[in-house]
Amino acid sequence: MKRCGRLLATAAALLLAGSTGFAADIIEGPVGDYCRTVGTSNLVLTDNIVDLKQQVVKLMDESVAVANSSEWINSSRPAFVWASEAKVACGMAYGYLKTNYKDEDTLNKCECFDDRMVEYMH
Repeated sequence: MKRCGRLLATAAALLLAGSTGFAADIIEGPVGDYCRTVGTSNLVLTDNIVDLKQQVVKLMDESVAVANSSEWINSSRPAFVWASEAKVACGMAYGYLKTNYKDEDTLNKCECFDDRMVEYMH
């Protein structure tokens, strides 16, 4: 019993000592470009708000379907991850569009993440 207590104390000490060190910081590493095309997405270039809403809802529905599919949830390919990101970004973009505001950042992310999802599905 004493040995178990000593082991726990040692483990706690090691954890506390390690917590004062520097954590790995991925922010300072090389920044990867998630989208193949840099710049403005086709969604941002769409002027008709009704058409834009339809396009965003289509992308959102597709990403929700992939994110809910056991085929992609259990796959070793990252389609599920990008579907999850796309459904959030497209949902946010659609929320802005419901107030007739075109948020370029969320529209760009919606299209980008959907493109990545589709890329990993094929």
